[in-house]
Amino acid sequence: MPQPPAELLDPLRALLGDARLSATALPGSDLRLWLLDPANMNRAFDGEETRRILDEPPYWCFCWASGLALARWLAARPEWVRGKRVLDFGAGSGVAGIAAARAGAAEVVACDLDPLALAACRANAALNDVALGYSADFFAEADRFDLILVADVLYDRANLPLLDAFLSRGREALVADSRVRDFQHPLYRRLAVLDACTLPDLAEPHEFRKVSLYHAQRR
Repeated sequence: MPQPPAELLDPLRALLGDARLSATALPGSDLRLWLLDPANMNRAFDGEETRRILDEPPYWCFCWASGLALARWLAARPEWVRGKRVLDFGAGSGVAGIAAARAGAAEVVACDLDPLALAACRANAALNDVALGYSADFFAEADRFDLILVADVLYDRANLPLLDAFLSRGREALVADSRVRDFQHPLYRRLAVLDACTLPDLAEPHEFRKVSLYHAQRR
């Protein structure tokens, strides 16, 4: 039975003293991730815990619906990544990048500003027996990728201009999102609407369980 890595568990317990991480099997997938134990969600957080969580949200210990949907989609369609150089933008837990590596990508770089997210990507890559590269600065990367993967990044509308930036580092982009209902961009077309939920379950509205997948290709 694998043990939770201390580099993730210790900072998580600084937020929630009784926090536990579980190696969680993802439904509809053969992947596992170190995720916050659902039991930790079954109590009320006190004011200080709430403040700490809002200041430093541990988003890397959740598998968000868009990431799960994208991972499943790639597993079913490995031709999208097989033999390609892939960057997983805003990687979080690393679920999309790990799915790409399992599907035969030649190289996968997990990119996230948060050092704890990159630590989570490393731990989850080891849990799934894949090798990833790591980057903390998307704009420091060369324009050398075949595909940019993006899941659950557009929850903040201030990130919408990144839709153009993705094609500055990759020939194509796949964007999975369940938040933006008026998505419009001349380069992106919707490929599918997928069903997924966040783990552990946050009892999100039904609309957030419908994940749209958009594709763009550099002109």
